[in-house]
Amino acid sequence: MTESSLRSILPQLASGAAHTHALGFAWEGLVDDGAPRIRVPYRADLVGDPDTGVLAGGLVTALLDHVGGLAVWVAMDAFRPIATLDLRVDYMRAAQPGRDLMAQARCFRLTSSIGFVRAWAFEDDPSDPVAAAQAAYMVSGEKTAGTTA
Repeated sequence: MTESSLRSILPQLASGAAHTHALGFAWEGLVDDGAPRIRVPYRADLVGDPDTGVLAGGLVTALLDHVGGLAVWVAMDAFRPIATLDLRVDYMRAAQPGRDLMAQARCFRLTSSIGFVRAWAFEDDPSDPVAAAQAAYMVSGEKTAGTTA
């Protein structure tokens, strides 16, 4: 798969699955030298605490996990099967009620079988995260150019 063909399907990978479509995930593009960014619009049915209007923690986890997978595909410059091996999410503050939430991620190490990722969820500024994640994803299939042992 060429870079242009992978990049052409990233919007579909971001929101084309049944759960990502139902949650309203939307592709925002590649930022900061190739970090994928996705957005989830604020909706009342995604609120975890009706008294405060704060989005559900499970939504934040799903968002971070999904953008992390996108980061692995970007790092491989290929679409291959991946699976989450480990995901740690640190919640730093409540999301602001009524605000869309974004997430972006970077694969900081890619071996022939595992991609290691850091991701952030935020409203406007990645340096003021709602939550941060560190994850490892199993990579299946053929080894691609650019991976290390």
